[in-house]
Amino acid sequence: MKKFTSKRKITPLFILIFLLPFMVVGQEEEQLSADELAQKLQNPVASLISVPFQGNFDFGVGPSDGRRFTMNFQPVVPISISEDWNLIGRLILPIIHQNDVSGNSGRQTGLGDAVVSSFFSPKEPSSGGLIWGVGPVFLLPTATDNLGLEKFGIGPTGVALKQIGDITIGALANHIWSVTGDDDRPDVNATFVQPFIAKNFTGGYAITLNTELTQNWDFDATSGTVNLTGSKVISLGSQLAQVAVGPRIPYGNANTSEWGFRAAFVLLFPK
Repeated sequence: MKKFTSKRKITPLFILIFLLPFMVVGQEEEQLSADELAQKLQNPVASLISVPFQGNFDFGVGPSDGRRFTMNFQPVVPISISEDWNLIGRLILPIIHQNDVSGNSGRQTGLGDAVVSSFFSPKEPSSGGLIWGVGPVFLLPTATDNLGLEKFGIGPTGVALKQIGDITIGALANHIWSVTGDDDRPDVNATFVQPFIAKNFTGGYAITLNTELTQNWDFDATSGTVNLTGSKVISLGSQLAQVAVGPRIPYGNANTSEWGFRAAFVLLFPK
C-alpha cells in the first residue's frame, strides 16, 4: 500500500463542500423561543444550523501529570434534499494544545484529524416518535505536529433518539476503518458510541449526561469520558447562542487523564 500523500488536496475539498450551505443560508423565517432552541439542540439531526466551539480540558495525563486542551470546532448544517428528507452534515475539527502527555514529551500545538459525518434523516419522526438518521462518516488526516493518525478512513454512522416532553434520550454511533495512509502508522478499526439523556427547563436551561466511548478493536484499547453539562440559551444582541459547562470523568485502559471539564459556546442560526 502506498503512503497517502494527497490529504492536503482532499481535506480542503471536503471542508469546502461541508461549509457551502453557510454561504447560501438566508435570514431565519421565524424566531424560536429559548425553550424551543434548547430542545432542538438535544437533537443531532434537528433542522437547526449550529456552530459549537467545544473546549475540553484534561489534567493529570500520563506519568508526568501532563495537560491537554482540545477545542472541537464542530458545525452542524441541515440541508433539505426532498419533501420528506434532510441531509445533516457534521464536521468535527480538533485544535489541540498539550504538554507532557507521554512522559516528558514537551509541548505540541496544532490540528487533530477531522471527522465528517452525513446523516440522511426523515423530516418527521416515525409513528412511535423515533427520530433517526444514518449515513457515511469520513476520517480525514488533517493533523499537524504528529497529533493524528495519518490515515484516511470511512465507515457508517447513525443516530436515534426520542423526545418525551422535556426529556431526550438517544445514542449516536459510528465505526471507522482506515483505507489508505501512512504504512508506518497503525490501521484504524474503531467504534465510537455516545449514549445521552437530557432534560430541559423553562428559560432555555438544560442538563445533559452522556458518555463518549471509543473502542479500538485491533489493540483492545478503550477510551471514554462521562460528561455532565449544564447549558443555557442566551442572546447576544441579535445573535442567539448557547453556553455550557460541566465536569468530565475519564475511564478506560487507554485514557490516561485523571480528571477534566468541558466548556462550550454554540452559535445558533434557526431556520
